[in-house]
Amino acid sequence: MKNTNIFKPYLMKAPEYLGGKGTNEVVTKANKIYKLSSNENPLGASPKATQSIVESAKNLHIYPDRTGLRLQEALANFYDNELSADQFVPTNSGSESIEFIARAFLSEGHECIVSNPSFMPYTMFSGWNGAKVIDIPLELPNYELNVDAILAAINENTRLIFITSPNNPTGTYIPKEKIDALMDGIPEHVIVVLDEVYYHFANAADFTTAIPYVQAGKKMIAINSFSKTYGLAALRIGYAYSTPEIAQYLRALYRPFLINIIGLNAGIAALSDHEFIDATVDLVQKERERFYPVFDKLGLTYWKSQGNFILFKSPIDAPKLEQQLLEEAGVMVRNATNFGAPNCLRITIGTADANDAFLKGIQTLLG
Repeated sequence: MKNTNIFKPYLMKAPEYLGGKGTNEVVTKANKIYKLSSNENPLGASPKATQSIVESAKNLHIYPDRTGLRLQEALANFYDNELSADQFVPTNSGSESIEFIARAFLSEGHECIVSNPSFMPYTMFSGWNGAKVIDIPLELPNYELNVDAILAAINENTRLIFITSPNNPTGTYIPKEKIDALMDGIPEHVIVVLDEVYYHFANAADFTTAIPYVQAGKKMIAINSFSKTYGLAALRIGYAYSTPEIAQYLRALYRPFLINIIGLNAGIAALSDHEFIDATVDLVQKERERFYPVFDKLGLTYWKSQGNFILFKSPIDAPKLEQQLLEEAGVMVRNATNFGAPNCLRITIGTADANDAFLKGIQTLLG
């Protein structure tokens, strides 16, 4: 009998995503550990969402909603009805939104375009579906999107272009003018995926979300998450939005009872917690400004951020500085080499106390 390989070769070759470590996985002599390595909310979770979790836990023996319609309607209300409920696609995290999009539009023989350094699941999930991934790197020194090179790389097999604004791990954003140029140049068979999970923290005058493009009927899908601004990372709740046609197509991938009741109700409650949202954004935008003068004083190369984190280049071996910050300051940071930013570290904006610990520690180590 012929020896048949039952494994998909492209699935076996796909890179593995390794998330940041938890505090229980590290060892340090510091009295307290500040986890500033995973871009989590420094204020915790939305109180309204927390209360909804308590209420939802009373009915865990009952199946959740058959669809995510209640969350879709809450999202439409949150966006002041600029988008309709049928344009939203609730998912179990922003990462699952990326997976849905890859499954829906990519297969063997297709291509997608990414721009590293960026979030690894774009490449990973595309590879899971047999697609060829074309990397058009962000341009140094400012990590800018290379629109001309992206447009030149498009061919008849291209289906998706993944862009991120603000971008993880660089913190940089894509000005509206550049997104306009990209959208004006893509052919009909290509969809642009704009990952905007950090959009709340952006305050640049020429920053834009996907809303104006989706409203204009452009082939664009936005990705969002409740993990950052709302502090619900443990619940894995997110959503995408697009044109009604594309959104309906993506929802065809739903498994029965896709969104669990705790995540569904917590997401709905979090959207209404405007006080918590404002407090989170205000803290991040104010605290991140404290880092730049210290980095300037130390002579560090860094990139001003529109997210809740900052990327900087380590003047010594990055893993060594990462470990020293943990040992001496009790601060966990993220090595961004695997993202495509060699010898760089990413620091999440934390509470004032956490940021104080980092700033004191890095000045002691490098000053």
